Amino acid sequence: MYNKRPHHHKAKKPQQEIIFGIRAIIEAIKGGRDFEKVMMRYDAKGDLAMELKALLKTTSIPLIKAPADQLDKITRKNHQGAIGFASEIKYQDIEALLPMIYEDGKVPFIVVLDGVTDVRNFGAIARSAECAGADAILVPAKGSAAINADAMKTAAGALDNIPVCRTNNLREALKFMKNSGLTLFAATEKADEFYYKKDFTVPAAIIMGSEDVGIASHNLEVCDEAVKIPMNGNIESLNVSVATGIFLFEVVKQRG
Repeated sequence: MYNKRPHHHKAKKPQQEIIFGIRAIIEAIKGGRDFEKVMMRYDAKGDLAMELKALLKTTSIPLIKAPADQLDKITRKNHQGAIGFASEIKYQDIEALLPMIYEDGKVPFIVVLDGVTDVRNFGAIARSAECAGADAILVPAKGSAAINADAMKTAAGALDNIPVCRTNNLREALKFMKNSGLTLFAATEKADEFYYKKDFTVPAAIIMGSEDVGIASHNLEVCDEAVKIPMNGNIESLNVSVATGIFLFEVVKQRG
């Protein structure tokens, strides 16, 4: 007798919730719903379209203008020229959150992701950041990974516990943190000094760039310190989630 090996059916990939129709998106935003992005027809006109555009300007929700046929490919329903991609989380504002961290008597530590677009890398970073006790993750509104079902799964519950802040202007957000007493550490292979020689017991933020181009030059200019990880192999760089983990647990060690 033997047991037959069970058939493993490939799990169906969860679909991101979409809300279609200009009025429905407006009401959802006013009701406190957050979105990864809103797509709108290039030629969308009328009072409702103008109201939605004005409302989006008061948020960090990216507006993506697209041709009508691109929207039609996403849904066959009557989208009225606008589709909203609902977020799995509620984004926060770093300018509101940081003073609260200080008020709680903490020494702030923020993880900043500049151009990290892979959802699994983002999820893995969120998981490490939460385990290390980071206070928040900060991302730019455009050019960042969508926090969808895949990101939530990889994060393994971390995104329910660590705040994610989104900003329309990352450079200005970095300046705000700097003026609020944080030392900004830029992780870059072009740095002269190794990360473990720096003092992470001070209020700090570590800025991680994308794997292809790194930290944008205009954001790098704002940073106080540039740090790198020593490399002994032939490959010049680590996966961004692995590199972030190394920096995170240096902070844990120093603050331990």
